[in-house]
Amino acid sequence: MPKPIRIYVQAIDAVNRVLGRLVMYMIFVMMGVLLFSSISRTVFNESYIWIVEIAQFMLAAYYLLGGGYSMQLDAHVRMDLLYGRWSPRRKAIVDAVTSIFLIFYLVILLRGGISSTEYAIEYGQKNYSSWAPQLWPIKVIMCTGITLMLLQSLAMFFRDLEVALKAEKEVVE
Repeated sequence: MPKPIRIYVQAIDAVNRVLGRLVMYMIFVMMGVLLFSSISRTVFNESYIWIVEIAQFMLAAYYLLGGGYSMQLDAHVRMDLLYGRWSPRRKAIVDAVTSIFLIFYLVILLRGGISSTEYAIEYGQKNYSSWAPQLWPIKVIMCTGITLMLLQSLAMFFRDLEVALKAEKEVVE
């Protein structure tokens, strides 16, 4: 793998690893928010309209920002009927090909996310609820998460390509 690509792969891996490990602890913050809701409702007979929505936003941020780290750990769901029996070279080739489709999908998703974020910022879009929070912060987080997943997909593509080509060189020699 050429040095600039290796540096790119290492940098993206590092960013997603650090962010993923930080975001991992967001689940405890979300649990605290929901626990606060339960306690305030049962003990103090006080209900807050913002709690459920803030928990939903936190959950969305949790899985969007953790997506790249999940990809890096190979922790996503995979249908393993044939894949587990394949050689590392065949796995790398199939992963590289499917990465192309994933990258295409993420580019389209990012374009839509950016358009939606621009709209939310320009028109001050609010959620249709009694709390009515601004939607641009979660949409910015959404675009950030999609971008990190896109960058991680490219890094995985380069890594798979290296495995496929290295195995091909060994077969030829």
